[in-house]
Amino acid sequence: MHKRQFIKNVLMTSVGAPLGFSALAKSFEAKAAVPATILAKDDAFWEEIRKQYLLKPDYINLENGYYNFLPQPLLEKYIEHIKEVNYQGSYYMRTVQWDNKNKAAARLAALAGCSADELIITRNTTESLDLAIGGQNWNAGDEAIMAEQDYGAMLDMFVQVKDRYGVVNKIISVPNHPKDDEEIVDIYRKAITPKTKMILVSHMINISGQILPIRKICDMAHQHGVQVMVDGAHAFAHIQYRIEDLHCDYYAASLHKWLSVPLGAGILYVNKTRIENVWPLLADGEKQKNKIKRLNHVGTHPVHTDLTINDSIDYYEMVGHERKEARLRYLQLYWSEKVRNIPKIIVNTPADASRSCGIANVGIEGIAPGDLAQRLMKEFKIFTVAIDYANIRGCRITPNVYTTTQELDQFVKALKTLAGA
Repeated sequence: MHKRQFIKNVLMTSVGAPLGFSALAKSFEAKAAVPATILAKDDAFWEEIRKQYLLKPDYINLENGYYNFLPQPLLEKYIEHIKEVNYQGSYYMRTVQWDNKNKAAARLAALAGCSADELIITRNTTESLDLAIGGQNWNAGDEAIMAEQDYGAMLDMFVQVKDRYGVVNKIISVPNHPKDDEEIVDIYRKAITPKTKMILVSHMINISGQILPIRKICDMAHQHGVQVMVDGAHAFAHIQYRIEDLHCDYYAASLHKWLSVPLGAGILYVNKTRIENVWPLLADGEKQKNKIKRLNHVGTHPVHTDLTINDSIDYYEMVGHERKEARLRYLQLYWSEKVRNIPKIIVNTPADASRSCGIANVGIEGIAPGDLAQRLMKEFKIFTVAIDYANIRGCRITPNVYTTTQELDQFVKALKTLAGA
């Protein structure tokens, strides 16, 4: 065995042990030489991960995108942290809470691919991006560009700065099936004028799962002197990338989604050249305007969630970034490729595997999305979420690594039945 592989295996086993994942860690060690794309198809292997989750027998859960709940060993660690903080009380809060939060933030920065002095822990993506949007020095007539497919909370925040400062919001639409990256980049490029100050763009569109060419959009925007903020709520711990390679000015994500952190944690990245120009959401005592922690004052908050971030990162790294992405993409393509060419069934996500991963959206002609979601649940015991706006009419489907192909077969059968195929 090569020295590098031996060290990797030892580290993997040591990560698994304190989380109660020792047996799982050994199964990963046994498959270390198997390519991620091959392992993604090994249902027997992923069944071991499924055993870590307590799943309700009432339905098949295909709505993991809203909240990727914790596997049981992580939940137990979370409860331990709650008990410990409660046990120490004010002593913990006045001694080590910030040291521990800073350590968790540093690990997140390393995982995200940015400098530790450019990232803070927030409560979710909405807080992060709304802070960056509301914290700009807007002037009447400044323009901002966003897509109708972007998340509603951020669009609402841009409406607020429009009403408050006189910002002009320009709404574009991203095609569900673009022919190439340039088609998307051109849509944003054509919306830019000399008054454009900022572009909001989704790394992975939450309602369809489409992955956008962020680096190309950022490089194009910067040529025109325009800042770019990226909504990475569904990309973080889902697909592999490094923020520093995206060339964006701001990046935000929710940790309760694909990293499986307890509710109440997110991240905000601000390029160090932009930090001093952003007003904090809440005033802080930090006087140095170039320090990102100036933007991180939220008062007393659930610090046990911060502690669990480390455990969730341990788990994610044990599973492996490449292996997780490969499994999620395999599951999505497994079901979507079976229904793309069936009459009346409409897949609102690009067929190109590089343009999506675990998330996709599907509709049926003649059935309203809300009715489709209700019928899937009532008639087939499959839980999804209906999407009916921004040129996307269907149900968003978000399996998780524990999802089985047998469950997806049931979903495909349900779609065919409802479509009369």
